[in-house]
Amino acid sequence: MLSRFLIVLQVIIFLAATAAVPARAAVVGNGDYFAPARAGQALGAAGAALARADVQAQLTALGVDPQDARARVAALSPAELAQLNARFDELPAGSSILGLVGAVFVVLLILELVGVTDVFSGV
Repeated sequence: MLSRFLIVLQVIIFLAATAAVPARAAVVGNGDYFAPARAGQALGAAGAALARADVQAQLTALGVDPQDARARVAALSPAELAQLNARFDELPAGSSILGLVGAVFVVLLILELVGVTDVFSGV
């Protein structure tokens, strides 16, 4: 009786193991194929930019630990990395000080002309 049960069990296992499972195949596009490589390159470019001495000095001046910045960049999604790398050259560390001084001067000049402040009276 036990041998008959084992034979039936073995037949069921063999039938279940050899059951035909439909395969799903699709054409893989170039964008899908090369996406991991592009993400790795973007992460490498962002990491190289964070390794620069001027960027690390600016991060330290702003109170950000460079190791924390690297960890946060490593956690970015591929789309966020691409956006960061696209804008990284536009927003270099500490280069907008002249723009800030110019904007403050224009605001003070407008406030002086309107009569709100009296900044340039001694000049």
